[in-house]
Amino acid sequence: MAAPMLRCISPSRWFCTPGPLAVLPRGLREAHSGDKGLLAVQKARGLFKEFFPDKGTKVELPELFDRSIAGNRPQTIYCGFDPTADSLHVGHLLTLLGLFHFQRAGHNVIALVGGATARLGDPSGRTKEREALDAERVGSNARALRRGLEALAAHHQQLFSNGRAWGSFTVLDNSAWYQEQHLVDFLAAVGGHFRMGTLLSRLSVQTRLKSPEGMSLAEFLYQVLQAYDFYYLFQRYGCRVQLGGSDQLGNITSGYEFINKLTGEDVFGITLPLITSTTGAKLGKSAGNAVWLSRDKTSPFELYQFFVRQPDDAVERYLRLFTFLPLPEIDHIMQLHVKEPEKRGPQKRLAAEVTKLVHGQEGLDSAKRCTQALYHSSVDALEVMSDEELKELFKEASFSELVLDPGTSVLDTCRKANAIPDGPRGYRMITEGGVSINHRQVTNPESVLVVGQHILKNGLSLLKIGKRNFYIIKWLQL
Repeated sequence: MAAPMLRCISPSRWFCTPGPLAVLPRGLREAHSGDKGLLAVQKARGLFKEFFPDKGTKVELPELFDRSIAGNRPQTIYCGFDPTADSLHVGHLLTLLGLFHFQRAGHNVIALVGGATARLGDPSGRTKEREALDAERVGSNARALRRGLEALAAHHQQLFSNGRAWGSFTVLDNSAWYQEQHLVDFLAAVGGHFRMGTLLSRLSVQTRLKSPEGMSLAEFLYQVLQAYDFYYLFQRYGCRVQLGGSDQLGNITSGYEFINKLTGEDVFGITLPLITSTTGAKLGKSAGNAVWLSRDKTSPFELYQFFVRQPDDAVERYLRLFTFLPLPEIDHIMQLHVKEPEKRGPQKRLAAEVTKLVHGQEGLDSAKRCTQALYHSSVDALEVMSDEELKELFKEASFSELVLDPGTSVLDTCRKANAIPDGPRGYRMITEGGVSINHRQVTNPESVLVVGQHILKNGLSLLKIGKRNFYIIKWLQL
């Protein structure tokens, strides 16, 4: 069966935005143009890149989301996430945003954890085979991804409500159905519907076959299992649309062909752009440049700073991709930025929106406290920070727990924390101004520590030696 052509369609050809969008009050013009214009709005944001196939035989993609057509019900859309690590990263956020936009428009979405497919390894966009993961490691990663996805969905539900009736958000694991499959039975039932010539023609396969390392059978069969996932979700949940990064086009095509051949029904794929670093490398674990969504791996402060540091030539695009802000509001933010670029308003708004979605309001508050403490030398921010926040903020800092004895001096503190050498040299480091406690320089080694000045209300002291060496002290028995 010949694969349908894929084209990147301009919004005006397939989708028309209903007239009422133009009269909504400024600031309320969310991707809210009705189901018929949903795809057009996300295309305009740059979130949806390509649609596959170009034309269905029975129904076209826009018709699925046009609730004005009699009998049209909410649709089901899915995206897969392989648990090759125990956390999602920023590269996964776009597909999650895609799912959330459908959910916000009243459709049902599925985040599929690849507890089975991760054992094979997706060859798409890779020059060599993934490191093999054992079943126990994959299972542990899959459970962590489920928790991460559920937390993100909860933050979205709690903090980004738009007053409309939303669809459901469901997290599944494909190991649930592959555990019941026997190899020979599976190949007999499924394998005959895939043609080797078609599978070999995929760009991801061709690239790997021509590489020095070649391609393993396990990797080659990955697209078959992903196609079966789509078929399973179509049969069980009525899922007709798969989202994926632009490197997933071959896998999406295999799923379309398999379902169409077995059922004669139309299903569709939507690709999203890949997020790359300033050097053009895809952000992710394999490239070694992942910005993780788990607090254990990337703190809210680090995530916040990643987006605050985005250059001016990228920030407007990222506001469109990574936030739910209406396009007119983004335009307004960028207009203000032209007048006062030194305030970095768009970057701060972008960082706040993403951090709130990933870590919730508490995570955003933590990121702002850490920012004030580190970059603005705010003692007030230090006083309300927890042990965890200080450890996140000063990852390389030594952490000590000390008992505050009567008459403890600055010199005693520095020596107990192993922050200065013994003898005259350490003494001089203090007298010559090389030591500060809680952002305040101290020059008298014999000064007795004062609660509220050297020791904060939270029982902590931040000791800094020179320009970059930090020591965190937690005082006991205060």
